[in-house]
Amino acid sequence: MSAPLLVLDGHDWLSLFAQYLLLSLLSVGGAISTSSEMHRYLVEQHRWLSQVQFNQSIALAQAAPGPNVLFVALMGWHVGMNTGSMGMALFGVAVTMLGIMIPSTLLTYSAAQWGHRNRELRAVRAFKLGMAPVVVALMLSTSWILGSAGGDASSDWPLWLLTLASALVVWRTRVHMLWVLGAGAVLGWLQWV
Repeated sequence: MSAPLLVLDGHDWLSLFAQYLLLSLLSVGGAISTSSEMHRYLVEQHRWLSQVQFNQSIALAQAAPGPNVLFVALMGWHVGMNTGSMGMALFGVAVTMLGIMIPSTLLTYSAAQWGHRNRELRAVRAFKLGMAPVVVALMLSTSWILGSAGGDASSDWPLWLLTLASALVVWRTRVHMLWVLGAGAVLGWLQWV
């Protein structure tokens, strides 16, 4: 038995667009840093996406060449396809991508011009230093949601141990990140993690 099709009206699409407009202004570390809020909105609150569709959107966009913001387009695609219409899937892509891109692009352009003109101000330097921990925390929340999607996070201790070891290797050595990624892929292929 297949899942029932979504029925989204104009208010739902406008709400989705507004949500992505807001998330765009929060996406300091890139759109991926707001994926925990996207998950709450799309999967938990509205159930417009399944957990599998959410994870697949991020995994496919991260694996594909090009900008990683493409996961936003895939989420819009899935929402539209869940209505049963190819046309609505394309509309979903437009809604989510325009929502995530317009505010952050305008804000980044304006802030970069202002920041460059005022780069010697103490407040500008302090802001740049203060944003680093915020971006790291947003990235950690994303990794927690993606890592714990399979169920009980405490039973996945080998995965968490590998994650910690990988982070330490990248942080404390000169080993290129692609070698660490390749080693993780081999361990996964061997089903050791």
